[in-house]
Amino acid sequence: MDLTYSAADQAFRAEVRSWLEEHLRGDFAGLRGLGGAGRDHEAHDERLAWNRHLAAHGWTCVGWPEEHGGRGLGLVQQVIFHEEYARADAPARVNHLGEELLGPTLIAFGTQAQQDRFLPRIRAVEELWCQGYSEPGAGSDLASVQTRARLAPTPRPEWVVDGQKVWTSNAHLSDWIFVLARTEPGSTRHHGLSFLLVPLDQEGVEVRPIEQLTGGSEFNEVFFDGARTDADLVVGEPGRGWAVAMGLLGFERGVSVLGQMVGFRREYDALVALARENGAIDDPVLRDRLAGAKVGLEVMRLNALRGLSTVNGGEDSAAGGGAASIAKLVWATWHQQLGRLAMDVLGPAGLVARPGSTSYDLTEWQRLYLFSRADTIYGGSDEVQRNILAERVLGLPREPRGA
Repeated sequence: MDLTYSAADQAFRAEVRSWLEEHLRGDFAGLRGLGGAGRDHEAHDERLAWNRHLAAHGWTCVGWPEEHGGRGLGLVQQVIFHEEYARADAPARVNHLGEELLGPTLIAFGTQAQQDRFLPRIRAVEELWCQGYSEPGAGSDLASVQTRARLAPTPRPEWVVDGQKVWTSNAHLSDWIFVLARTEPGSTRHHGLSFLLVPLDQEGVEVRPIEQLTGGSEFNEVFFDGARTDADLVVGEPGRGWAVAMGLLGFERGVSVLGQMVGFRREYDALVALARENGAIDDPVLRDRLAGAKVGLEVMRLNALRGLSTVNGGEDSAAGGGAASIAKLVWATWHQQLGRLAMDVLGPAGLVARPGSTSYDLTEWQRLYLFSRADTIYGGSDEVQRNILAERVLGLPREPRGA
């Protein structure tokens, strides 16, 4: 794996850095650092305006092929873009699920009509998307999905959807939801599922925000009671949506993870500064844990680069070498441990809300600790990732399943 950058790559890095420095000013200057996991409630409308500003200047969907409105950037330059975006402390984008997940899925599996209808609106940040996968009885075990959809021929052909989804990020702020639903009666597991595109603003859809420990409500329950969508808004063949759903999950752990590492580095550096300020760094145990976290951060970055290089070289796949599952295990565990370390660095001060506050107003470290409890669950739990690696990569016997 060659970790050096060409002259063209260095020039592209300078271009991205210069553009961000020039444009994260004025009305946008106050958005630095806002948004992200556990903080998606922060300045949503303002971040939407920023995201549309990015689109107007060609900085959304940079990895999409040019014929679909993207820049057609290769892997290395995509990594550079995400790294520089994170280094600039630019606000978390509101269009991640559309740009990074659904868009590439439509490019890979969608019809020409679906691509023409949705990709330009995703690129321009005119329509926001959320993901309808998890259910009360089908979280990590996604193949247990019970949300149903049937094709009604009159008055015009439409899918009619009934069921419930849960932990649906930002459904209350989205226009559309991509839904994994069971469309073949009597089917089980990954058979008979379809990948549907469903508008949220309609009768038959109810979105209920879930209040979190962090004080926000970015997760939601979504109830479908006779919700409808056009018959042609099924991605891939009806009944074969599992392959589409798994393809989307492969895009979920793409190049943006390197930008995530830059964010982790910023959190780590801020925690070290706090430890120096309050004297916690003088504790040899805490100092050793901080050093270990720094080593883990660098290992995590190099492991992510190695995984992406194998994918780029065609050596990995959804099963393949398991790069995506390894990366998820590594970053989730590291980040969760950082949250715990932050509480230990804070000491007793970490047990009370923000000083001077009369309400439930968490500090950034308290919010990090509480939200990072979920790191090893959302996006594929640790148990599921280990099973994928054991069964599909190492070829070990399948885990016994209950009746």
